[in-house]
Order: sequence, then C-alpha cells, then structure tokens
Amino acid sequence: MLLLALESSCDETAAAVVKDGRHVLSNIISSQVDLHAVYGGVVPELASRRHLEVINPLVEDALNKAQIQPQDLQGVVVTRGPGLVGALLVGVSFAKAYAYALNIPVLGVHHIEGHIQAVQLEQKVEYPFLALAVSGGHTHLYRVDGIGRYQLLGRTVDDAAGEAFDKVAKMLGLGYPGGPVIDKLAATDDDGGIVFPRPMLKKDNFNFSFSGMKTAVLNYLHTLEVAPDEVTTRQIACAFQTAVVDVLTQKAMRAAKAENLNRIVVAGGVACNSGLRKKFLTLEKSSDIRVYFPSPIFCADNAAMLAVAGDYYLAHGSFSGLDLNAVSNWPLEQVKSI
Repeated sequence: MLLLALESSCDETAAAVVKDGRHVLSNIISSQVDLHAVYGGVVPELASRRHLEVINPLVEDALNKAQIQPQDLQGVVVTRGPGLVGALLVGVSFAKAYAYALNIPVLGVHHIEGHIQAVQLEQKVEYPFLALAVSGGHTHLYRVDGIGRYQLLGRTVDDAAGEAFDKVAKMLGLGYPGGPVIDKLAATDDDGGIVFPRPMLKKDNFNFSFSGMKTAVLNYLHTLEVAPDEVTTRQIACAFQTAVVDVLTQKAMRAAKAENLNRIVVAGGVACNSGLRKKFLTLEKSSDIRVYFPSPIFCADNAAMLAVAGDYYLAHGSFSGLDLNAVSNWPLEQVKSI
C-alpha cells in the first residue's frame, strides 16, 4: 500500500510517501523555526498561514522524491489532533480534498500515536512495550499492547518537559527553540555544583511535574547579583537538564518494571536530547530492559511516522469520512483498536 502522509499540528509542515507502513520513500519537512523565533514561541495564526503557503508544493516534492504519480497512491493519512486547531485544519482540509480528487480513502491519525509508532519505521519492536512520549506539548507514559491499544500510566500535571526546556532557555536568554541549545550547553557535564529539585520523583504514581523545576531555575537566577556569564549559564543549563533527565528516566524505568515490560520506546521531540539518550543507555546496561529511540528525524514532527498506524488501520478497513475534522484535544487512550 502506498500512502501519502501529512502533518501540520504545530509549526512544521510535513509530507511523506510510505510503502506498506514501513518503507519511507520520501519524508519532507518545512520548518517554521525562523518565523516564530522572533516571538519566542509559536504564533498560531502565523503557523496556519505558513502551512497554507507550503503544503501543496511540499506534497509535490514528496511525490517527486518518491518517484510516484498521485494516481499511484492508495490512501492519505493526516494528523487529526491534538495540536493547534488552525494548523491542523490546513492538513485535514488538504488531505480530504486530495483523497476525494483521487477517489481513495483518507484517515485521521493521532499525533502521539504517530510518534510512538515511528520507531517501527527503522526497527521491529515487539509489543507490548512502555512508551515515553515526551515533547513540547506532551510528557506521557503509556503501556502499548499494539496499534490502537494504549493505556495511560502517567502524565505531566503541568508543563511538558519540552515546554520547560523552552521556558528555561528564555530565562537564560538562549532564544527559541531552547531545547537543542540547552542540550548543547549541558554536554560539558559541568553543573558547577548546582542542584535543582526532582519533583514527584518519590511519588508512588507515574505522573510528572516540571513547573517546579522551571521556578527553581528562576529563583536561582534571582539569587545572582549580576546576570549569569557564559560559564554560569552553561552550569545552570547542565543542572536543569540533569534534573529533567533523572525524572524522565527513573519514572519510565519504574513504570516498565511495574508493568512487567522489558522494552521502552522513547518518542517525541525531546527524544532527540543527547543527555536523555545517554542516561537511558546507561540504565539499560544495568537492567534487563531494552530502550529504543527513533532516529532524530523521526523524533521531531514529521509525516512518515503517521503511516505506521495509518497503514494498519486502512488495511483493516478503517478510514475517515469527508466529515473528518481537526481536534485540538484528543486523549490517546480514546483511540479505538481494530
């Protein structure tokens, strides 16, 4: 089955052509980072307008790179939600029109389901496994028993981890997006003896909280008599990242053991973080739990990731109608299995 996949949930427009839900023939991403950087975050109206501008030529590029014609396609999958509703509507509307013109089925896919299943594009991970979905908008732990079979085990009660990275970077004057900059600064492993709290780490549940870490950084900055220099900024970044990574890894490992799972998949934009990868791989060596990461291109928002679940659903006769609409909030555990 040849599928066209479309992603427009936030500030990346993406189009991909994927065969049989595993073989990526093209995966094109148009980033809006430069557009939103001046504002220190994503401006929804600007994001929607940019999606409108680039989605058609992006699809053409994806088809050309895959060396296929539109009539070769057998289905269109698109991010239905969650995300910015205006941005989502661009992708959903285009997908419906494209599928209608070609007389092929269209299917709305959950954004986080795409992230969790993206690892299957490169390696076969057997079910069941624990999934840590961690990004700018999500920090959730799921038990995954198959495509469409998700049980929520824990989630952030306030900020998502990626959101906290961006807000701390803004405090430090590092610009937007802040996660990659903090990761680069933290690579020296020099925290200068600074220690930030690990909220909810000792709680019996598997929920997260990152707002307190952000506040702790702000309070530390207030104790300084002058603005932090380059060395101090690097140390703060390192101490903050270490605290976030400790919470994410320890909670995930504990949840996997509680569920009797020996596989963890780490997905979403923050899965690109080198400190998070390094810590998980260290913990993996001293346990019987194996940790899987998609390649960075499949951790960030992309369209190819949607085709794993999309191919499965379409092959089993499940598709959306032309009344398909975008949803800004959509709990993953409400996705129906087939």
